[in-house]
Amino acid sequence: MISFPNAKINIGLNVTERRPDGYHNLETIFYPIKINDALEIIKADELSFESTGLGIPGRMEDNLCIKGYHLLKKDFDLPPVKIHLHKHIPIGAGLGGGSADAAFFIRLLNEYFNLGLNDDGMIAYARQLGADCAFFIKNKPVFAFDKGDEFEPIKLDLSAYKIALVMPPVHVSTGEAYGGVKPSPVKTSLMELIQLPLTEWKNHIKNDFELSVFKNHPVIRGVKATLYEAGAIYASMSGSGASVFGIFAETPDLKISDFGISISDLFFL
Repeated sequence: MISFPNAKINIGLNVTERRPDGYHNLETIFYPIKINDALEIIKADELSFESTGLGIPGRMEDNLCIKGYHLLKKDFDLPPVKIHLHKHIPIGAGLGGGSADAAFFIRLLNEYFNLGLNDDGMIAYARQLGADCAFFIKNKPVFAFDKGDEFEPIKLDLSAYKIALVMPPVHVSTGEAYGGVKPSPVKTSLMELIQLPLTEWKNHIKNDFELSVFKNHPVIRGVKATLYEAGAIYASMSGSGASVFGIFAETPDLKISDFGISISDLFFL
């Protein structure tokens, strides 16, 4: 059985406070986009994981799909499976690719082995694997808050627009991103700001990580500037980076050479 986990972008991101447990409270908008991995499971004599496409760092046992298998096996009599992941979603890009793989893997196991889990049941498992994993179970636009793992559905449809997504050859670690941000309460929540006309987003919706990330990695700031120069209505870094997206009224006449650097990926969605 095969599925195609998709990525997401963050529209706005406010880090509002540091929590006593060391995490941060934040608010953001998760919006699914059509960049996909391919994930397949088949019954096997022993549990295994293999990947193709983009290289995946780390040990196999630390992969979120493997962790998801062991998590569900605690409660269900799962047979071994062979997992094959073809990685296409850029890694370390703020696009949630690893979280999407984990959530879609839970959905695959649920369907393949008739586990009988509803959306809420799958969300409960996904939340244990990572803050944004649970989003990909329902995979619809949400206002995310607390650690980024509590959701309120929102009405947001960008299908009339074109999204250009750029991945510069830069890696921004989560630790670096949070290390440079100063939490502060917001005056107006993103839940309200997202209702503004898209032409107003540039003046009101921000990503708190950009200030320090742009300072440390000016190439990312340059990508955002290029998107605006090309006519983007709104442009922003996604999550903690390093990808940057621009929302356009129509497909822009953009090429990799327009950015003046060696861009890893340029997608038009």
